[in-house]
Amino acid sequence: MRQAFHEIVIPTRGRGLIDFTRDVERWISSQKFQDGLLTLHLRHTSASLLIQENADPDVRRDLDAFFARLVRDGDSLFIHTAEGNDDMPAHIRTALTAVNLSIPVKSSRLTFGTWQGIYLWEHRTHPHSRQIVLHFIGE
Repeated sequence: MRQAFHEIVIPTRGRGLIDFTRDVERWISSQKFQDGLLTLHLRHTSASLLIQENADPDVRRDLDAFFARLVRDGDSLFIHTAEGNDDMPAHIRTALTAVNLSIPVKSSRLTFGTWQGIYLWEHRTHPHSRQIVLHFIGE
């Protein structure tokens, strides 16, 4: 049994989804992992991780549009606005999604379906630098 850690830093340009599947695949390949479990952890409370369709960009646009309607920036309901009108909405969007993912690795490959990819979902409107910790355990 073997385990390894790695960190990926992703610069964002503001709200939106960023596919970083290839970064993860490169690390798995460089470490020559065979079979095991990969866990990803985002070290932030105003962005999230998700596995989502990677073929049609309309899916990402529609997800953003849905969350914009569900959790509106500047809603008078929110008291926490220390970093702007998008501050509390970003935290709520993260609470509704996830900051951790677990993905089985089999024969050195992520066990994805045909149209799946790994995304960082930036919930803030301004650019940020987001850190994602990867942990592999297996062979």
